[in-house]
Amino acid sequence: MKFSYVMLPDYPLSESLASIKKADELGFHAVYAADETWHKDLWLLFAAAAAETSQIRMGPSVSGVVLREPTLIAQAAATLDELTGGRAEVVLSSGNFGLLAQYGIDWAKTKPLSRVKEGVQVIRTLLDDGVITFDGEFFNYNGLFTFARPVQERLPVKMGSMRGPKSFEVAAEFSDGCHHALSYTREAYDYMIEHCTVGAERAGKNVQDLDLGAWVVFSVAEDSAIAKDAARSMVGLYASSMPHEQLQRNGVDPEQLQPIIEAIGAGDMAKGIELTSPELADRLSVAGTPEECVEKLQEIAGAGVNHMILAITDASLVKALMGRELEGVPDVNTQLQLIHDKVMPAFA
Repeated sequence: MKFSYVMLPDYPLSESLASIKKADELGFHAVYAADETWHKDLWLLFAAAAAETSQIRMGPSVSGVVLREPTLIAQAAATLDELTGGRAEVVLSSGNFGLLAQYGIDWAKTKPLSRVKEGVQVIRTLLDDGVITFDGEFFNYNGLFTFARPVQERLPVKMGSMRGPKSFEVAAEFSDGCHHALSYTREAYDYMIEHCTVGAERAGKNVQDLDLGAWVVFSVAEDSAIAKDAARSMVGLYASSMPHEQLQRNGVDPEQLQPIIEAIGAGDMAKGIELTSPELADRLSVAGTPEECVEKLQEIAGAGVNHMILAITDASLVKALMGRELEGVPDVNTQLQLIHDKVMPAFA
């Protein structure tokens, strides 16, 4: 089992760099960050982290191929790969639907899955060959080349998936793995693995050779109530992006979330948190003591997931995004240490 952590790069850059260095020293597989206009630029952050780390892999999870042109993703990834000595990777999606709306883009009209599939093909070709001629439905190139070359023989290009079943099948068939975001039940991950297996078999792959990641909202502390309250503060914000089918696979009635989504959409973060019951928060996060977190992650792992990707939630993140002050929540570095000391050993 691999363990990685994913950040929203909203902290002071010196703090983010210190956390990446800490995760590297503790043996985390990778650090990922959201590639969205709302946050600080992950490519510049990871370029700065390259010289201060030696093992940890890094890249976007996810980078959206609607706003970020795929050949530019390939160029950035290859450059980061050289800087890190072969530690870059990419996870793609169509992008954050809320962010797309702020650009005046209706995600439903972008053919999201077809666009991502074609984006994977474009990035794979440019990374492998350094030149591309391509006449696609979404992207077209005539002899486009780049001097940005990866160090790895095959820089991993993966897909983020939430809805399904086709999103999971396509990820397994055409990319190097599937990161499934924001699911927390064995049922949801059984569904993921079932459909990833279909896609892998179409391509003649063994599904367990792929990177099968569980991307989860996460908070850990020795005090269970403190960790769970931190996670509860963020659940509504993340769950608002979950498709109805996914909510149902996680045992949540989509109607139950509607008042929370409306409050957050109107900018009333405090009401959104107030409407998020502890029961709902517990269902849509992994939070609590190290022992409680291990129990929930083991349930997920039983489906065949081989990579835990932890979106660590601390007081600074809750204050920045939700405007709520929390006392006693361990910071990112403390949680990284707790994961190393008390969560990872259960999966050794």
